[in-house]
Amino acid sequence: MGEDTDATPTLNHHGFLPDHNYVTEADIISTVEFNHTGELLATGDKGGRVVIFQREPESKTEPFSQGEYNVYSTFQSHEPEFDYLKSLEIEEKINKIRWLPQQNAAQFLLSTNDKTIKLWKVSERDKRPEGYNLKDEEGRIKDICTVTSLQVPVLKPMDLMVEVSPRRVFANAHTYHVNSISVNSDYETYMSADDLRINLWHLDITDRSFNIVDIKPANMEDLTEVITAAEFHPHHCNLFVYSSSKGTLRLCDMREAALCDKHSKFFSEIISSVSDVKFSHSGRYLLTRDYLTAKVWDLNMESKPLETYQVHDYLRSKLCSLYENDCIFDKFECAWNGSDSVIMTGAYNNFFRMFDRNTKRDVTLEASRESSKPRAVLKPRRVCAAGGKRRKDDISVDSLDFTKKILHTAWHPTENIIAIAATNNLYIFQDKLNSEMH
Repeated sequence: MGEDTDATPTLNHHGFLPDHNYVTEADIISTVEFNHTGELLATGDKGGRVVIFQREPESKTEPFSQGEYNVYSTFQSHEPEFDYLKSLEIEEKINKIRWLPQQNAAQFLLSTNDKTIKLWKVSERDKRPEGYNLKDEEGRIKDICTVTSLQVPVLKPMDLMVEVSPRRVFANAHTYHVNSISVNSDYETYMSADDLRINLWHLDITDRSFNIVDIKPANMEDLTEVITAAEFHPHHCNLFVYSSSKGTLRLCDMREAALCDKHSKFFSEIISSVSDVKFSHSGRYLLTRDYLTAKVWDLNMESKPLETYQVHDYLRSKLCSLYENDCIFDKFECAWNGSDSVIMTGAYNNFFRMFDRNTKRDVTLEASRESSKPRAVLKPRRVCAAGGKRRKDDISVDSLDFTKKILHTAWHPTENIIAIAATNNLYIFQDKLNSEMH
């Protein structure tokens, strides 16, 4: 895939949500996450809701139907709260969703707002018990004197029902806003990170957690950086990484000390704040995103990034105005494809960028209603820098809409299916050839 070539991108569109044109603050999508098989996709929004989409099975009569995601379940995860002690309103906005690997018929996911993390169970029910001895058909308790015979209750088929129930609530452990949660590869523990601390939790224990990173200075006037993201290694349960607003990454080993303030490795290229960090599926590399670039780091080489990709270098001349309108503080996420060969991240004007690590080619694509007809092939877009030579169909950097931004993206764990959150719309694109992207 290349921005300056005639090759057609291999992604086509599958659908978006919702259909209405007006946008309320509560509808804005704030996180997107596939489960470990890619069969389920969860989104969280600023209204505290979680919407789960399920992939449709392949149909013999409709060969193009596989890959389409339909709404599976919707539930209210968090409600607005008020901290009376600090006179602070706690938003219901879902900051992060993380799926737990499936252990039985039910699915489990963690969702968090600024303060409280919740564990949810998602299960299906297609049978209901009938023929109780002590209850009537409407569920009311019978008078025991009227029971003259005993019957064996039976399970009768019913329409499929998806039930979502809260199993654990992990609260009162964060003074500052939670920005990350990450499930450990031991499947028993997870960590949550706020601006200054990272806590380690056991999934079965809600009343206590262990503080594993604390960068809060004794005097808050000495504060020079905050934690921006944190993630566990995909295979080694003792390793995790966290990034900071100084543009640094710290790789920590929990075997060395209970409090991981002395990191094992320190990756630093102090240009700007790191907004996201992701381990590759292999566990060998780290992908980070700062305001202008995406970088790939080798865990064995902390001196400099292995690869640097310019996401929107044409904005360098506009950094002052982007600072004045607060856009420079936008937190763009990044994602690996299933084979770690392609990376993806968002940009402005509803554009998103893909970089092929092997061919070094890149492409800019747009998630918009104009290009959202089912199975429409996405066309590469090109932004012309201020003062640069402009070609046909080029977009001038001065005409970019900075209110339309792709902050949240997710890539199917094994296939070329991607989910893009653009304000209140969820776009799902699929490789039309069902092959590796090149």
